[in-house]
Amino acid sequence: MYAYYTKLKEPEITPLKASFLFLLCAAWLLTGLFGHDPWKPDEAYSFGLIYHIIQNHDWIVPTLAGEPYLDKPPLYYWTAALFAKTLAPLLPLHDGARLATGFYTALTLLFVGLGGRELFGNNRGWPAAIILIGCLGMLVRAHEILTDNALLTGCAMMLYGYALSLRRAKLGGVLIGIGLGIGFMSKGFIAPMLFLLISLGLLLFRNWRTRGYFTTLAIALLCALPWFVVWPWLLFQHSPQLFTEWIWTRNIGRWFGYARSGDFRESLYYLKSLPWLAWPAAPLATWTVWEARKRIRQQPEFQLLLTSFIVMLLLLSFVPDINDQNGLPMLLPIALLATAALATVRRGAANALDWFGIMTFALLAIALWWGWAGLLLDNNAKITHWLKNYQPGFEPDFQALPFWIAVTVTVMWIVLVWRVGRSVRRSLINWAAGITLLWILAMTLWLPWLDSGKSYRHMVEDLKATLPQKYNCIAGVRLGDSQRAMLQYFGAISTRRNASHVCDLLLVQGDRLSKPIEDEIGWDKIWEGERKGDQNERFRLYRRIRQ
Repeated sequence: MYAYYTKLKEPEITPLKASFLFLLCAAWLLTGLFGHDPWKPDEAYSFGLIYHIIQNHDWIVPTLAGEPYLDKPPLYYWTAALFAKTLAPLLPLHDGARLATGFYTALTLLFVGLGGRELFGNNRGWPAAIILIGCLGMLVRAHEILTDNALLTGCAMMLYGYALSLRRAKLGGVLIGIGLGIGFMSKGFIAPMLFLLISLGLLLFRNWRTRGYFTTLAIALLCALPWFVVWPWLLFQHSPQLFTEWIWTRNIGRWFGYARSGDFRESLYYLKSLPWLAWPAAPLATWTVWEARKRIRQQPEFQLLLTSFIVMLLLLSFVPDINDQNGLPMLLPIALLATAALATVRRGAANALDWFGIMTFALLAIALWWGWAGLLLDNNAKITHWLKNYQPGFEPDFQALPFWIAVTVTVMWIVLVWRVGRSVRRSLINWAAGITLLWILAMTLWLPWLDSGKSYRHMVEDLKATLPQKYNCIAGVRLGDSQRAMLQYFGAISTRRNASHVCDLLLVQGDRLSKPIEDEIGWDKIWEGERKGDQNERFRLYRRIRQ
């Protein structure tokens, strides 16, 4: 499959270099998985679903703060709950749950590396993984409690299965089927639609219209069948009404409703955001396609990756929810296409990318160190005033271990940049190392500042201290899913929707300009608060006035 690339001489990846690349991937992967609360917005509500499993041992119905929440199947939540329960003596529940993200992201890197090696030769496995961790869109999302990370793993397995199918049809089918099942049990019908459209799209090319390919697809469907059947059947047995809500109201019917509405204003979102989400892989992938434009009809690797990317772009641009994390699967074919550029891109372009990355990361690292020192020393710099105003009430504190970790990593990055020579592969390694440097600085020096503004812990603790010793129930008004989940986790505070007529306490979410409830007869405000530095959320607690 990769005969063209075997003719191009490239330096071998020695065991020593492979060990270094492994450590780089591990440092990038593990940083940010520990030491902070679930962050608004996505981590908070996702952990709320996991917390319900841990507390109530309900593995069938995804539940958020006491109410069924059937947007997605529960595979990721199951995995996170198992990690959290297993590691509970050592780690807080939310840190243990976040290790599920590390688990799935590690699998994604593994299968992307295997895919790169299968498509373009033995020297392309590690570079494919390095290119993926260098993509800006992976940096934050691949470290959050998000079910999208399990979908990404499923898509990576599917791509590797397709790549392998031309050489080993049966094993390729098994991998496609397992990846399809993981994707389905993570985010519902997106993965099956991708499988259907990619499989049909590849039939446009002669290389894929073979008996072996059809055998691969049949095996894939057979292996995916248990994933499609077991949990939906258990959900139906538990409650036919909840099954209907999941399969129609929250999924298929929602897609049809979105299609009928004709409101596709966000459909160009990925065309605008992909250049930075997939940077620096995007320009390298573009160069690969241009350089190989005359060989696409003959070489199945390009047929697979271009078909996959086009299908993903079209499908994900016309789903009800369009956001950065939903677009993560598109990074996979882009990173693999960029891998092919290692032997063909001009040295001048590689050097330009290298120097751009070195200068950018050096300046950003200096800014992070300078801003942190300004907060700690409380100087009068403008950036210090801005940082303090953004997180009012935050008190910086010197922590020795994070400081020395940051110092060590900074020195190691300087040595790496100084010693590593110039080439396309090394420019990508330098880029991934620079990304890792900034991420480690953010998750060591800046973690207390970030956690102060993104966590609900202090707000919930303040609210709980104000609650009367005796009350009937708390009605929630305009409370979001993330907020209800964190009230349950940090304060064991349950709220009820549409219950203001029966509850004697009322918790209202709004902003600073929201109309006070006390203007209406019958309620007396007893508490008001917000997360530190958040100007958009304001919480008010009211007590019913007894007549």
